[in-house]
Amino acid sequence: MNKEILNYVKNEGWELTHDVDALAFAAEKTANLFSDVTPMKVIKFMLGDEPIGMWSHSYGFHTRDGRAMREFFSVKYNEYE
Repeated sequence: MNKEILNYVKNEGWELTHDVDALAFAAEKTANLFSDVTPMKVIKFMLGDEPIGMWSHSYGFHTRDGRAMREFFSVKYNEYE
């Protein structure tokens, strides 16, 4: 998972300023909570604001579910040690 995250960030031309292990941990925990979501989809949503189907965005804004996913991810990211 870490390598996938690093490749995604590199392909987007970004510089990674976050802990890749914490990102992977939070993505896996978040994907387990939300059905039909892969950890990599979570990463793309969190880092690149890429929609996950119809439920994460509506008219360019985050839906209630999208905001819940962001909040849960943030909590798990900060829990990682």
